Amino acid sequence: MTREKTDFWVGLFILLGLIALVFLALRAGNMSSFTFTPTYRVQAHFDNVGGLKVRAPIKSSGVVVGRVAAIGFDNQRFQATVMLDLEQSYVFPKDTSASILTSGLLGEQYIGLTPGGDEQNLADGDTIEFTQSAVVLEDLISKFLYSSAEKEGTGPGAGAAAPAASH
Repeated sequence: MTREKTDFWVGLFILLGLIALVFLALRAGNMSSFTFTPTYRVQAHFDNVGGLKVRAPIKSSGVVVGRVAAIGFDNQRFQATVMLDLEQSYVFPKDTSASILTSGLLGEQYIGLTPGGDEQNLADGDTIEFTQSAVVLEDLISKFLYSSAEKEGTGPGAGAAAPAASH
């Protein structure tokens, strides 16, 4: 092989490696889903957002209809505030509910929208009133362990023996 052919193949290999690195960086940063479709922004308040992240998908019936734009804390309500960018091609009634769900058992968290029946639709700047916070696995485990320990301590014969009667 001539030197020019070798240089060409080495250059092509390096270029493919750089493209692969950019792809992996975008996937790791959840940035590969950038779209230039117009959106409208609504907000929702949650007691606990769990592991929800910015750019997490917003789904309705399994279809991605938007992305989480920002997550903050409301000092007046003492709740997390989540800003949602919904694609303008998808409209939802004003009484839509938002839930923080998990893909699989330990997968990433996303927001699931369940449409209501209101005749008016959500618009830019509106607030989703009906929300359900994230289910935190650690809380479920601690509740289970606490209830198990409580049941063991209150079963028959688990208490202290009755004091003997004195004469």
